[in-house]
Amino acid sequence: MVRIAGVNIPDKKRIEIALTYIYGIGHSLSKKILNDSGINPDIRTEKLSEEQINKLRQALEGKSFKIEGDLRREKMMNIKRLKEIGCYRGIRHIKGLPVRGQQTRTNTRTVRGNVRKTMGSGRRKLEKT
Repeated sequence: MVRIAGVNIPDKKRIEIALTYIYGIGHSLSKKILNDSGINPDIRTEKLSEEQINKLRQALEGKSFKIEGDLRREKMMNIKRLKEIGCYRGIRHIKGLPVRGQQTRTNTRTVRGNVRKTMGSGRRKLEKT
């Protein structure tokens, strides 16, 4: 298995798709990286030579791409800043509610988890004797 930027890249996938396993790299950025390094996007990861793998590593490290840890850290710092200044979005993050204006009367399971707030929804079933 090839390891780039601290992520194990799957062997059986095309390199164009396999690069998207790295946090911060999508389809368009992976195409751009492969074009710049001169690697065929249709080749499978297992077929890459050491030279091509080194080209990919250099392309990711040499450019000013924010990927993996740097991008996660920046994202966390942005959310932390919003919480510290006490703006609306920061308060929504603190409360664990949707931040981008979605309705909250229903359909907020993805943010809150499977928390049921209505009466009787979390009630235990009565045992029949």
